[in-house]
Amino acid sequence: MNEGLIPNRYAKALYKYAQEHGVAEAIYEEMKRLDDAFKAHPEFSKVLGNPALSPSDKVRVLSSAFGEKPDDYLLRFVQLVIKNRRETFVRSIGLAYQDIYRRANHIARVTITTATALNKEVLGRIGDLMKKQTDKTLEFVYEIDPTLIGGFILRVDSMQLDASVNSELKKLRLKLLNSK
Repeated sequence: MNEGLIPNRYAKALYKYAQEHGVAEAIYEEMKRLDDAFKAHPEFSKVLGNPALSPSDKVRVLSSAFGEKPDDYLLRFVQLVIKNRRETFVRSIGLAYQDIYRRANHIARVTITTATALNKEVLGRIGDLMKKQTDKTLEFVYEIDPTLIGGFILRVDSMQLDASVNSELKKLRLKLLNSK
């Protein structure tokens, strides 16, 4: 079965259920925390895929990934996913849920990656410029990547503007190699 199909089906079902019970935004925030936990602790995927771990232990592991105690709606969903042996898809389900929620609520995710930390004034100006360009609600994510050397990478949903020094050096290298 297509790996994108399973997470999307579960995410759609969770979103519909969350809307009916008025907890869509709360679950969206929980799914962002879950993704952060998977980024911080990549071993979560291995633990969830371990067949020797009991379903109740997997529920406890996933509950701890949400940080504090997840609400009952989310806990029941986690139990359903584990009962159906889809626990290896939990992160993908969370990401798919976030995408569905953002599309439904007209939210664009803006990721700004720089080589060093920017001060709040510069980030505020970038945010103001981005808000003028769209009628969507913007959700900002700031990342630091020292390999960029300088400059920045700006991603808005699936579009990307790469104005990093590292990117320019790669372009220059290709140009020099192709000019021989």
